[in-house]
Amino acid sequence: MGTTGVWKIERGSESDRSVLRLSGRIQGEHLAELVSFLRAESNGQPLVLDLAGVKLVDHQVVLFLADRQSAGVKLRNCPAYIREWITRL
Repeated sequence: MGTTGVWKIERGSESDRSVLRLSGRIQGEHLAELVSFLRAESNGQPLVLDLAGVKLVDHQVVLFLADRQSAGVKLRNCPAYIREWITRL
């Protein structure tokens, strides 16, 4: 599990995929740490980012999430405002 004070990552898994549960406020300055977690979890299984606990993100994070989604990462429980921003890109 990773934590930076304003956001947190919890690892999980399902039968056929790795799940990272994100919560809190995520800003562009946190992306390097998030990328490290994604690399550590990329073991050939599909990856899910569960965003149910995410309260706030900045523009850089929206761009990052859109890019990850385009690369095949599933965004689960994505807050409506994030989904809206992604569709506007």
